[in-house]
Amino acid sequence: MSRVQLALNVADLEASVAFYSTLFGTEPAKRRPGYANFAIAEPPLKLVLIEGEPGQETRLDHLGVEVEDTGRVEAAADRLKEAGLATFEENDTSCCYAVQDKVWVHGPGREPWEVYVVKADSDRRGRTGDAPAPARAGGCCGS
Repeated sequence: MSRVQLALNVADLEASVAFYSTLFGTEPAKRRPGYANFAIAEPPLKLVLIEGEPGQETRLDHLGVEVEDTGRVEAAADRLKEAGLATFEENDTSCCYAVQDKVWVHGPGREPWEVYVVKADSDRRGRTGDAPAPARAGGCCGS
């Protein structure tokens, strides 16, 4: 099953977790310092909350599509490249407390999208390695 991901930068993580727990009737699937994510079954949604600066308004960090396996990430990368879109691929990268394979692309309004698969849990929030930030200034998960 694929599902859309919405990643938000929020000023008050605890208040946001409480709100989205109530809104979707479920608790976060993963909690780490400054980070929470919800794996919502209905509607199928991965909601990611990334703690930002105190007092800031909630803002979009990035969008994504979570898929079942690396083959689907590779197929998406091929399809996007064939359509003439600029892509950036990352494999075995640690991002959002998970090891992932992913491909990044920008929408027409410069909104960053990723197609990704979670391969394993990780104790790191930000990207690994010295690769350039894939889709936006700051890199993965607001780091």
